[in-house]
Amino acid sequence: MTTLSDCRECPRLAAFLDQVKAGNPAYHCKPVLPFGAASPRLLIVGLAPGMHGANRSGRPFTGDHAGILLYETLHRFGFASRPVSTSADDGLELIGCRITNAVKCLPPANKPETAEIKQCNRHLEAELSTLRPGTALLALGNVAHAAVLMAMGLKAKSRAFGHGAVHELPAGLRLYDSYHCSRYNTQTRRLTTEMFRDVFARIVKDFKE
Repeated sequence: MTTLSDCRECPRLAAFLDQVKAGNPAYHCKPVLPFGAASPRLLIVGLAPGMHGANRSGRPFTGDHAGILLYETLHRFGFASRPVSTSADDGLELIGCRITNAVKCLPPANKPETAEIKQCNRHLEAELSTLRPGTALLALGNVAHAAVLMAMGLKAKSRAFGHGAVHELPAGLRLYDSYHCSRYNTQTRRLTTEMFRDVFARIVKDFKE
């Protein structure tokens, strides 16, 4: 049986990984597995591995621009042991938190196709099925938001994505939305540091209530 770590079920993604690996022999260039606590209080769902970040290092949001704001914020709110994530063996640990992606393999131009999102969704579904009631999910962007709903068998229109929005989910879970912490969003200030921190502050506040 094919495991997630050696999955090649999406032909376009498998071919692209082979192409990238040929030009970058030291890169991970395989599905990037979730990182963090086995039974988290907070599960962060991103879009897909970045070319020179997770796809290079083998760890979500590690070694690319998107990870700068994410790990700094995780550390600030007590979810990470250090504020900078440089490599998969740098000793950083997540505390009560796990990071995963809607699509586990690097897509061309950072844009997975709908069929690829659906194909990979069973892995996210399996992750969500292990979460305890009271767990918070943070979707980074609309694709991640939609993937969470799909994994839970919910219609996309049932809960609209919006930065700062909060949605109640079945099984005692709660979904929080944020714009993705990508280079484009932070440099254009569609997402500011303060906006991102506000989402985490809401999550932590809700944990205490």
